[in-house]
Amino acid sequence: MAVPKKKTSKSRRDKRKATWKRKAALQAQKALSLGKAVLSGRSTFVYPAPEEEEEES
Repeated sequence: MAVPKKKTSKSRRDKRKATWKRKAALQAQKALSLGKAVLSGRSTFVYPAPEEEEEES
């Protein structure tokens, strides 16, 4: 017989949400920093161009 799951506490839910938001904020900060560096010319990093597949006819 199926048994209902236990309710997740608010503190556990909030902890998971805070972790997710912290990771997202860190990635956004890194992306913004990289963008500023590329625009100002301080960075030599450039994403590699995607390789195009050659089709044989």
